[in-house]
Amino acid sequence: MRDFLKYVLASFVAILLFAGVGVGFLIVFVTAIALSGGEAESLIEDQSILTLDLSVPIVDTPPSSTAEQIIGGVLTGNVEEQPLSLRLVLEALEAAAEDDRIVGLYIEGSGAASGFATLREVRQAVETFQAANKPVIAYDTGWNERSYYFVSVADQVMLNPNGLIEINGLSSEGLFFAGALEKYGIGVSAIRAGQYKSAVEPFTRSDRSPEEQAQTEELLGALWGEFLTTAGASRDLTISSLQAIVNRQGLLLPEEALEAGLIDTVAYGDEVLTHLHELTDEEANESSFRQVSLNNYVRELESDWDSDTSKSRIAIVYVEGNIVSGEGDIGQIGGDRFARILRDIRLDEEIAAVVLRVNSPGGSASAADKIAREVQLIQADKPVIVSMGNLAASGGYLIATHSQTIFASPNTITGSIGVFGLLTNFQDIANRNGITWDVVKTGEYADIGTVSRPPTEEELSIFQRFVNEVYDDFLQNVVESRPLSRAELEPIAQGRVWAGNKAQSLALIDELGGLNAAVAAAAAAADLGEDWSIAEYPEPRSFETELVQQLFGSRLSPFQHLYRQLDHPKQTHDPLADELQRVRVELETLRSLNDPRDIYTRLPRNYWIE
Repeated sequence: MRDFLKYVLASFVAILLFAGVGVGFLIVFVTAIALSGGEAESLIEDQSILTLDLSVPIVDTPPSSTAEQIIGGVLTGNVEEQPLSLRLVLEALEAAAEDDRIVGLYIEGSGAASGFATLREVRQAVETFQAANKPVIAYDTGWNERSYYFVSVADQVMLNPNGLIEINGLSSEGLFFAGALEKYGIGVSAIRAGQYKSAVEPFTRSDRSPEEQAQTEELLGALWGEFLTTAGASRDLTISSLQAIVNRQGLLLPEEALEAGLIDTVAYGDEVLTHLHELTDEEANESSFRQVSLNNYVRELESDWDSDTSKSRIAIVYVEGNIVSGEGDIGQIGGDRFARILRDIRLDEEIAAVVLRVNSPGGSASAADKIAREVQLIQADKPVIVSMGNLAASGGYLIATHSQTIFASPNTITGSIGVFGLLTNFQDIANRNGITWDVVKTGEYADIGTVSRPPTEEELSIFQRFVNEVYDDFLQNVVESRPLSRAELEPIAQGRVWAGNKAQSLALIDELGGLNAAVAAAAAAADLGEDWSIAEYPEPRSFETELVQQLFGSRLSPFQHLYRQLDHPKQTHDPLADELQRVRVELETLRSLNDPRDIYTRLPRNYWIE
């Protein structure tokens, strides 16, 4: 609530400034504030420790500060850590390994705000940092599975005496709204193609279907296996011994975690500070140590990276969010907008190769098909390599399928080759409140899709035919682009989701690897050698553009601005807040369903894995 009020205050002050001094002066004034901190001298001292805060989200699309965030920071004196771009984090850790000013890495925070696949890529970059004989220390009051998956890479894992480690396995809870919809008189009719295409179940059932139960169990098993293998290897624990700890205790107090081999030391903050002072070779003090945050380190190095003037470029296109028809909002993949971006890239002779970083559950079938067509056209002219993030499923997979090579992490969620349609009607709730409809029409199906009544059996048959046609086209796209026959594909399609390592064995992807591996493959495919630079799309909006958009016609409502703050949620340790957040995400997903034919290629559900 405090953050929400701060953003409201910032917006209010911006309006007052606009009304009082005029928009021209406002833009100059606030832009000067925004840029004033960017010309400071180096923040990096010799013998510094790089700090990484797990609670700061690491995102695919390069983030840009909104007007509220910058003005709010100026008003409150608290400029928050902004989300970090994954590519810059990976490059920063690589640079820090060779930077003589950096003597170690300190990992803090307990609420990992990034997905498993993202954490795996950053984890591998930390291992490269360690290979330069630079120590990595992790410390906090506790971690859950996702956080511990990351911090287990540290040379020294240190836990506060009042801390707790939660390693009790993964679970996935699903929200179901069918009972509420029936209670309030809202009718839902679902059409689907694919035995496992369970995206409609939250609105038509009160529990999981047997098919959804089976595929979720297999998915969680694959993700858990990756956790046991990776964390166990870092801690010199076998898979069986780590699983035994999980089964025996699950929640471990500091001394129990120490005895089990999950941590190295139980220590208070001042003891950790003393250890960090020894690394930085500075006199002990009780307030801080010589450090530079990963956020500031990235900012300082960014100007050097941006100065690369190589003529040949590799375009990285961040395909992140729900796929929607039209232009789409910030954080969405608008079919028209992304098709236009890809078309421009195809016609740009200086772009020699393309990397699609896909992190999407899918969405509008027509929008996904429009984007996939542009990918196919680019691939005919220049190599396209796909890097899958935390999830690249259904429409997200369709976009990827026509590329030359698909990379994914073992814990990427992908597949979900299936289609569904969702029709709603408000006849019951309207009739209860004295509202009725009376239609006049010139054809039997003139009012097909109306919200005034449930669809007839004949109308459902028409929609089923549309869904089947889209599903058949989806299968054909995969058969044409992947080393799979129709007979081999059909059993593993059906809307079923797969973890990345299983998807590789099924030939749905080609290689296990992250964004850096995909970029290297693109450079090799285009025969660029070492002379190339990166261009990122969509291009981030400047602060001035953001401010003008906020003042003169942003498409985002105040509540959508709040949604943007929650796009990469931190774990709150508050069950009620977490549950309300889930409801918000489910409703926002429903709001994004805007396909003109009401047909969708989307992940079965928003998987809440804890």
